Amino acid sequence: MAERSTSGAPAKRSVRRRFSRRKGCRFCADSTLKIDYKEVRNLRYFVTERGKIVPRRISGNCAEHQRKIREAIKRARNIALLPFTAGHSLD
Repeated sequence: MAERSTSGAPAKRSVRRRFSRRKGCRFCADSTLKIDYKEVRNLRYFVTERGKIVPRRISGNCAEHQRKIREAIKRARNIALLPFTAGHSLD
């Protein structure tokens, strides 16, 4: 039986639906793009303003390329091409 609210009317249930299309991996789609720790301009898209690595559900990368991006970002941080946090920016 349907649930009733205190006023006697049927209670509304919130239903979340996502209508957005799943992003495709840009590196799988375009084989000319390379993931390199020395290309900081390409890696900046995958790092937030706070310095965190963007997860693959947001960036749209496949698991393989997300791992390569993660390694490239970590390598760029270690040789000071990318900042670790927002307070360490080199700009």
